[in-house]
Amino acid sequence: MEHSVPSTRAERQPAGRPAPRDVLELLKPITWFPPMWAFMCGAVSSGAGLEGRWWFVAGGVLLAGPLVCGTSQAVNDWFDRHVDAINEPDRPIPSGRIPGRWGLYIAIICTLISAAVGWLLGPLVFLAALVGLAFAWGYSAPPFRFKTSGWTGPAVVGFTYEGLSWFTGATVMLGALPKPEVLIVLALYSLGAHGIMTLNDFKAVEGDRATGLKSLPVTMGVSGAARFACMTMALAQVAVIVLLALWGLTYSALIVAGVLAAQIAAMPRLLRDPKLYAPWYNGVGVTLYVLGMLGAAFGLGGYF
Repeated sequence: MEHSVPSTRAERQPAGRPAPRDVLELLKPITWFPPMWAFMCGAVSSGAGLEGRWWFVAGGVLLAGPLVCGTSQAVNDWFDRHVDAINEPDRPIPSGRIPGRWGLYIAIICTLISAAVGWLLGPLVFLAALVGLAFAWGYSAPPFRFKTSGWTGPAVVGFTYEGLSWFTGATVMLGALPKPEVLIVLALYSLGAHGIMTLNDFKAVEGDRATGLKSLPVTMGVSGAARFACMTMALAQVAVIVLLALWGLTYSALIVAGVLAAQIAAMPRLLRDPKLYAPWYNGVGVTLYVLGMLGAAFGLGGYF
């Protein structure tokens, strides 16, 4: 008597609890850097000293990166498991290394832990954490599923990864709302991050087309989306430079201008073949972008 051979890797995986290494891969530690960096920028921009606030800073970094960002990754992978089966079948859920409904359970557990940590850090941080968690679920989960739109999805991610994390960092340090200049700059960097998130969509064009996701590389074409992403990132930084100069923060304005010039110098290579060079530009151009964020934060915090 012949026995059938499982047709997929997922079918070959035994049922049970996922291995810790696979849970860590699901939470994607490499994605924690942007919100943790933005949190640091917020802390610096507050101008407050660290005396007596080390625990708050540590808790805020944990909240921005491993918790809220990690939650968003688990939620996204659970609700995108069918898309990932096309684009990246070796991911933990479609490969079967996170079996059954464990992807959903992990997302729920991380949500509850994130809310609890936010509560311990104070009412404003708790509110920011709830907003971030709501967007984390709304981005990927029905009925909102913001990611199906190439306009709304990147805006939501840019707002939560950059703006909300920056806001949380400043709030943790001050125990109050940051000054208006900080709010304006974090809003501009959030808008510019729309371009960063658009570049991230280039790797999934085929799967997005197949499943009806209207990312900008799908709706505008890869070349058009790349030009839009570059323009969005650049214009946001131009606005920051002008405002910093008007506020008398000359050194910060020069730093942001310098990193913007370097980004512009790197853009022609990206535009020659956006799909091929998007990962390269994410390493070069985005690094310069976030360095400019820190330069602006130092000026806003009164360090120079």
